[in-house]
Amino acid sequence: MASKTSPDDWFAQERPFSDALLRLRQLMQAAGLTETIKWGMPCYTHEGRNVAGLGAFKAHFGIWFFEGARLVDSDGLLTNAQPGKTQMMRQMRFTDEREIKPALIKRYLKEAMALPPEKKKKAVKSKPPVKIPTELADAFTADPELKTAFSALSPSCQREYAEHIGEAKKPETRERRLGKMIPMIKAGLGLNDKYR
Repeated sequence: MASKTSPDDWFAQERPFSDALLRLRQLMQAAGLTETIKWGMPCYTHEGRNVAGLGAFKAHFGIWFFEGARLVDSDGLLTNAQPGKTQMMRQMRFTDEREIKPALIKRYLKEAMALPPEKKKKAVKSKPPVKIPTELADAFTADPELKTAFSALSPSCQREYAEHIGEAKKPETRERRLGKMIPMIKAGLGLNDKYR
């Protein structure tokens, strides 16, 4: 989400803490970060990844670390500006230009730049447990070998069998389907294997 505004234009605008923001800009540039404007603020990237951003408000200014939650923060300088909303982003907040400690900021930037890419975890939707129809449960009680064979099937195969029996409206249809399925279950086949 890069902006048409250039970083030079952004820093040229009159805003609170202008001089302090220019000092922070110099530190970002000295660290070898690439400067751009994203989301209306100066953003600094390294090898294509967002590392930090700068911003100012009426009472404070600061550095936003996009993956700040992954930093060691041994000095306890990072805060979550929006608890409950932001998971990774952390802010190093200042109220006065004299609070800027270049060596300390360089250390935090160096650590942020060295973070390995975080592996995104795919959300896995868990399916509800297989609902065993009464007819199938009764067959398990009468034939433990059938229950063992059914348990050895993959969850998707188990679900196919259970749903195929359970979705039949008439009891006699469910019994007829079960009768056809028992040899297939004992053979370790899925319901639709004969069609594959």
